[in-house]
Amino acid sequence: MRPTVLRRSALGLAVLIALAILAGVLHLSDGDAARRGLGLSLAFGAAFGVVLQRSRFCFFCNTRDLIERRDPRGVLALLLALAVGVVGYALVIGAWLPVPAPERLPPDAHIGPVSGALAVAAFAFGLGMAVSGSCISAHLYRLGEGSPTAPFAIAGTVAGFAAGFLTWNPLYLTVISEAPVVWLPHHLGYAGTLAASLAALALLAALSLWRARPPASIAVHGSTGLSALAHAIFVARWPAAVAGLAIGAISAASYLRVGPLGVTAEIGSLARSAASGWGLLPETLHGLDGFRGCATVIKQALLSENGLFVLGLVGASFASALVAGQFTPRRPRGRDVVAGLAGGLLMGWGAMTALGCTVGVLLSGIHAGALSGWVFLAAAFAGLLAGLPLRRRLAAG
Repeated sequence: MRPTVLRRSALGLAVLIALAILAGVLHLSDGDAARRGLGLSLAFGAAFGVVLQRSRFCFFCNTRDLIERRDPRGVLALLLALAVGVVGYALVIGAWLPVPAPERLPPDAHIGPVSGALAVAAFAFGLGMAVSGSCISAHLYRLGEGSPTAPFAIAGTVAGFAAGFLTWNPLYLTVISEAPVVWLPHHLGYAGTLAASLAALALLAALSLWRARPPASIAVHGSTGLSALAHAIFVARWPAAVAGLAIGAISAASYLRVGPLGVTAEIGSLARSAASGWGLLPETLHGLDGFRGCATVIKQALLSENGLFVLGLVGASFASALVAGQFTPRRPRGRDVVAGLAGGLLMGWGAMTALGCTVGVLLSGIHAGALSGWVFLAAAFAGLLAGLPLRRRLAAG
């Protein structure tokens, strides 16, 4: 092994060990349940970051690959992650709430109001994904890879959240306040929701395979042994089945022990705190803090569960990229800045208005049986399709 590879691998391992030590210290804090939650959040974030980086998991990129390259692997990973999480959540929620009584919702699950505002916000989010080239979670893991666009996309997302706070009250008073919060088990029961969700995901998988480039080719490598195994784990893109199973399992485990997955609560809280400090927020954000989703708050403490989840995601993706030789920073070009800021602004406004993003609303929402997750999926896909021509122009510019 070359010295450069050894140094990269050693640094990546050191980062992972540091994250593990910090998670362990927080989790083993005697008698402090809140700090144990912080440790678990950091650990789940690190696991999520490794899986995203190794599988190249990105809601926009996965969908674009299917549309433009007829490569179904990413979309199949996404659909499998949704299916595994749907089953996992059903087991957890069924144990906590055996009967889905009409007046009750599962604790902390991301079940949001369904309205035209949600559809518009999700469309804007999908458009922002296309313009910037990734969803928010993918920009976070690409920070760890040295992406020149990701820092500007995150900055744009913070600005988008601030814009969302300014438009929240009119939208709430005219549309959102009367919108129904639809939890499918109230109408279909647990078994019916599980069957309907898996059937819908199976249909989407069949459509993805129909779209795939024929014939499907399967690469067969002649090399065997430890070097081939190491390459498959640490360098090659993980198979769709591995990625989907891992992400679905992480989502269900996180909900069981900490809370639903989401990546925008900390970003939104930073934006809300800054805007409040500068006197830019309305005196009251009507109804905002009463809804389920990636909650934003005025920050009172340095550490938060979602903040440590994001820290683990970025840190572990950086370590994974180092080991794989995929940490490739470069100087940003003008189009990187424009695409990142413009796309981030759209995603930030969409995520604030929809109460989450592709992880918090779509992934965690569909897992929980929320109709809002399916609406977000459809509207974000429409926004993505509308934004693809813009993405091509930016790439060619």
